[in-house]
Amino acid sequence: MSFSVSKAAVRAFRAAALVFPLAWTPDARADDVLGQLRIQPAGENQPLADIALANGLGFVEMAAANPGFDPWAVPPGWPLVLPAAHILPAAERKGIVINVGDMRLYWFRPDGTVASFAIGIGIEGAETPLGATKVVAKAHRPTWWVPPSIRRERPDLPASVPPGPDNPLGEHALRLGWTSYLIHGTNQPYGIGRRTSHGCIRMYPEDVARLFAEVPVGTRVTVVDQPIKLGWLKGELYLEAHPTKHQADQIEETGRMTPLRTQGVVRLVADALNGRPTAIDWALVAQALDERTGLPVRITLDPTPRPIEEVEG
Repeated sequence: MSFSVSKAAVRAFRAAALVFPLAWTPDARADDVLGQLRIQPAGENQPLADIALANGLGFVEMAAANPGFDPWAVPPGWPLVLPAAHILPAAERKGIVINVGDMRLYWFRPDGTVASFAIGIGIEGAETPLGATKVVAKAHRPTWWVPPSIRRERPDLPASVPPGPDNPLGEHALRLGWTSYLIHGTNQPYGIGRRTSHGCIRMYPEDVARLFAEVPVGTRVTVVDQPIKLGWLKGELYLEAHPTKHQADQIEETGRMTPLRTQGVVRLVADALNGRPTAIDWALVAQALDERTGLPVRITLDPTPRPIEEVEG
């Protein structure tokens, strides 16, 4: 089987590998992109879920960044893109920002750096809520008090599960101001980067332990839903498009997704430009929206820009 990757993905990889910054500066207007992409050959009998787990990435984001084959039967030696570069969500850069649209948590540290973590979020019908709250308590080795809604689905469950390997909260939990919602670890790490919870935010055990040690009670938490993000890096505008919820379900079932018509992107680009006389490669925008690889793609051009009023969308 031959390997091919879209022009958009190649362009994103080259840009990210060279210049993507790692730090956010709170006292100045910083770039909006952090991290960098990497290429890693697949091992023998190594499904994408194992590769995602080994690199702290989510399953859907790995599958979206590497389309064209069965994610459970990756050809040995296949050069996989590790999607570890991200445009920051359009939200105040303070405390914890959770974006269910890319299934990632962003922690804006007091020292001016930002960390990004893969997360698991709520299933259909039990979605992770959006809005603003805060961390109201922290628990090491928490007891899981089974909510009535889950016990109705699973009457075999006890009223509570003590700390240990059977506890789905893992070893660390940050309780939010929203009743019954937490940021916590997991005893099922393959659920990270997927919609597998009843609304809570799940993290890899190593990641939540790190967050637990750094985040104080009272930290602000903002939850947004932004599958399409735009941001600036070194004077160039980037676009990052992730699968919709329906497309993510398709990826889980078949490893592929059906392209969907995207509305309102011209306005998002115009808002990001904010009057800057910058040319946009609209063909590349359309390609990125069709492919939805989740990779940041540079969409600015040098020639005279085509007026956005002439572009449909």
